[in-house]
Amino acid sequence: MLVLQYFVKGIAHSSYIISGNNYCAVVDPRRDVDIYIQAAKELDVTITHILETHLHADFLSGHIELAKLTGAEIYMPKSANCEFDHVPLKENDKFSMEKMTFQVLETPGHTPEHISYVVTDTARGNEPVGVFCGDTLFVGDVGRPDLFPGRAEELASKLYDSLHQKLLNLPDYCEVYPAHGAGSLCGRAMGAKRTSTIGYEKLYNPALNIKDRQEFIASLTTDMPPAPDHFSRCSKINAQGPQLLSTLPPLQPLNPDEFNRKSEQEGIVVLDIRDYQGFGGFHVPNAYSIDYGGNFATFAGWIIPPHADIIIVSHSEQQAHQAKRSMHRVGLDKVTGFLQGGMFNWARNGLPGKQVPQLSAAQVFKKISAGEKITLLDVRSPSEYSSMHIEGGINIPAPELRTRYNELDKSSPVLVMCSTGHRSSLGISILQQHGYDNLYNAAGGIHGYSSAGYSKKCPVCFAPHSPHFMGE
Repeated sequence: MLVLQYFVKGIAHSSYIISGNNYCAVVDPRRDVDIYIQAAKELDVTITHILETHLHADFLSGHIELAKLTGAEIYMPKSANCEFDHVPLKENDKFSMEKMTFQVLETPGHTPEHISYVVTDTARGNEPVGVFCGDTLFVGDVGRPDLFPGRAEELASKLYDSLHQKLLNLPDYCEVYPAHGAGSLCGRAMGAKRTSTIGYEKLYNPALNIKDRQEFIASLTTDMPPAPDHFSRCSKINAQGPQLLSTLPPLQPLNPDEFNRKSEQEGIVVLDIRDYQGFGGFHVPNAYSIDYGGNFATFAGWIIPPHADIIIVSHSEQQAHQAKRSMHRVGLDKVTGFLQGGMFNWARNGLPGKQVPQLSAAQVFKKISAGEKITLLDVRSPSEYSSMHIEGGINIPAPELRTRYNELDKSSPVLVMCSTGHRSSLGISILQQHGYDNLYNAAGGIHGYSSAGYSKKCPVCFAPHSPHFMGE
């Protein structure tokens, strides 16, 4: 038995190949499935099983794509009521692949229909060797139960039972293969390590050490991070079966005049994926700024209207194609064009642009300490803000500016800050769309401000593997 893990940064998604000598299964596949097909060729095995633990909320799954390309059967929770051909599974169902047996445990809580796959390698023994537990149990955390409005306490209670009555009854040496790691929004405080064991999690997982049911429920239904917009969309699409990638529109190069004409049409969104320094220097008016080097897929799925026709400003054609693939993972399928020659070509053609001054930590400190009339807007999450912030600031998380922009004074200059400069640039782009012009970006954010010695360190900003659910 061989287990291979495939990790997608940004959405922090883990999928797996579990292989025997001749056949293999793919567990919780991402939407672009070429990586599994290539791996199967290299292993000289055939993909025969596609195993889904639940209807994923934070990305579109590759089950339909992989089944179409390989002929493998899709295995899904029966209670998911999926609309495509699949093998429906319920509690204690079993199936085999070569000398491996898979037993199904129903483990609702993160979602109502969740299941886990307990694997036994009968070539070595008759005890479970691993569990593919999806979003029920993570390294250092458990799945969040608050993604279904009005059902958070009910699902948290079911999650308690799924953990304490089922998963934690597996042998201590049983390996834990979760569907996400640090940085995912499907939990709150996942560890950076991407696999674990049941025994280790029993000892050191804070959520598992809350033995009282009501205390456990309260811990998972209080002060949870906001769920991005695409979470509710993705689970529904996964139940229906995502559209095949081969049927989506290709990415077309657009010269500056074509790009400009298209950008002015109804239903078109201009998305600038360059770094925030590039956006600040010169950008297409009314463009969204979502840095491809940050938590790109999550914020694109969160911010961009799902039915919009998206055209991209990028550093290169290659980067535009990479961004297109990332957006497909979160259900943004109408990515149709990119600016050929980038902003250099745009400027050379005499087309209009906007700028955003980028302030160093010293300049930010000077503006704040000099008592200038300026609004300090902190667009980090509430938990980051409460961990450490500059006195006198206003906290509005970047995604919320879409509806809360009118809480700011347009007559006052606005200095926007996040942890590093990525989200603040996004926030500025949203404010510009609503008529704000006197804007500054705090380059380096709180991280740079603290590094320069102007404040204490933010414990979230300086934790390199922490789950920056609204960070980079």
